[in-house]
Amino acid sequence: MTGPDFDPAEDARGFRDALGRFATGVTVVTVPSEDGPVGITANSFASVSLDPPLVLWSPARAARRHRYFAGAPRYAIHVLGAHQQAVADGFTRGRNGFDGLDWQEDSSGVPLIAGCLARFDCRLEAAHDGGDHTILVGRVLRAAFRDGLPLLFQAGRYVSLKG
Repeated sequence: MTGPDFDPAEDARGFRDALGRFATGVTVVTVPSEDGPVGITANSFASVSLDPPLVLWSPARAARRHRYFAGAPRYAIHVLGAHQQAVADGFTRGRNGFDGLDWQEDSSGVPLIAGCLARFDCRLEAAHDGGDHTILVGRVLRAAFRDGLPLLFQAGRYVSLKG
C-alpha cells in the first residue's frame, strides 16, 4: 500500500475513499407504499445465506425514502445490467424513477422492474442497527435471472467490464 494508514473515526472522507476502492454491483430496491411505488438505488446488496435463502441491503437513515423501506414487509431487489445506468440514475434522488420505465406489480403490490440481470423478491426477515444505516435482511421468496454484464460502481463512478 502506498497511502498512509488512518483512523476512519477521525477521517470520514478517507474512509469513504477507501471503501470506494471496492467495486460493487448496482441494485434498485422497490416497495409499495401508501404514496405509490417507491424505489431507491443501492450498492449495499450482499448474499447472507443459501439455507435459508437470505440477502441484505442497507438504506441510509438520512435518506428521505428510508421510512418506506425500513418497515416494508415485502420488497424486491433488482440487480441492474450494464445497459441500465439510466434506471439507476432515475432512482438516486427521488421517487420518479418509475416514469417511462417498464414495470408491473406482483400479487403483493411490490413493483417489479423488467429487464434486470436478477431479481430477488423478499420478505423482511430482520432489521438491525447499522450506525447511520439500517441493515435489512430479507428472506428470498422468489428469484429470477438472465445472462448479461452487470452495472458496476467504483470510486464514485460507474465502470464497465468488457464482455
